[in-house]
Amino acid sequence: MNPYAWNLTDLESATKNGLRCMSTFSCGGGSSMGYKRAGYDVVLANDIDPEMAWHYKKNLHPKHYVLCPIKDLAPRLPVEVFGIDLLDGSPPCSSFSMAGDREKSWGKHKHFKEGQAVQVLDDLFFDFIDLAEVIRPRAIIAENVLGLMKGNAKGYLTLIFERLREIGYRPQMFKLDASRCGVPQKRERVFVCAQRDDQPARALTITADIPLVSARAATSDLVLTDDEVDETRPTQAGILTYWPLTLPGKSYAAARERAGEKSMYWGHFRLNGDAPAPTLMTQDTQYAHWSEHRHLSFREWKRLGSFPDDYQARGSHHVGKYLIGMSVPPKMAEVVGAAVRDQWLLAPRVGRAPTRMRRIATVNSP
Repeated sequence: MNPYAWNLTDLESATKNGLRCMSTFSCGGGSSMGYKRAGYDVVLANDIDPEMAWHYKKNLHPKHYVLCPIKDLAPRLPVEVFGIDLLDGSPPCSSFSMAGDREKSWGKHKHFKEGQAVQVLDDLFFDFIDLAEVIRPRAIIAENVLGLMKGNAKGYLTLIFERLREIGYRPQMFKLDASRCGVPQKRERVFVCAQRDDQPARALTITADIPLVSARAATSDLVLTDDEVDETRPTQAGILTYWPLTLPGKSYAAARERAGEKSMYWGHFRLNGDAPAPTLMTQDTQYAHWSEHRHLSFREWKRLGSFPDDYQARGSHHVGKYLIGMSVPPKMAEVVGAAVRDQWLLAPRVGRAPTRMRRIATVNSP
């Protein structure tokens, strides 16, 4: 069996640590699967999107699932989540992404795909913190895009840290790459981890130094079925023309430029099989196989996202690939969750915790 393959049933055999987690903005369950792999019991999940809810419940069978905007969540929570060990969340991050409108979209109400709801996306991180103030988890993990650390977005980050301190938490920030967490995908993300003030004060260290996994190694045992041959057949004229002219790991734009043509298809890549894939996007047709003139199958996409082989998607395979592109890779969440577990939540209590610690530690992955 491929050592990089795993199944949802493996979560049942994970060593339990007695810690309980609650997940918000839970999407299809990427972070929840990571915490389950690290031994947590994920007792409640929340999202605004019915499609995400269907996938989460179908695959992870949560004890509690609440479908609603995060601002409406607190009054609907069961008593057992108050004072829970870990609160997880990945507030929608397109406002802070280095792609797209970025600053132009800040503070504006947007009609966005998740749940077809109108919200101010850059307010959602603060709604998440407001929820933390109500339920008072022992620790918090919030994931976001790397753009949160750059340019004018650093002002938002300062406000996030100030708000966390205000409600009684000690925040730290980590920049991590999924490819150093055992995921065959280069995906850089920011994790804000915060410890409640009444817990023993310890600086958190997250070590992400797992050897790189190539796209080829992760998918080497997969053979296309007849259905997948149809699913992965390229139809766009650009892909049909430029894949043979594109070097592995490069975009089709480079092939056009070499041919003296106008730069186009800069977001379309022929993957390098000997390296981790680039960040999986929500548009699965942007990536093509390294040695075969085709798109990637859903099974291959799951491997590159470190999702389990038996994860089920409803309807078109594009739905499943979109969902994985939106999700925290499970093995990345596992690395972060294990560090918080061992250094904060299960560490022996020694002495008395100070009421407040204001130092912020920034840790970068290798």
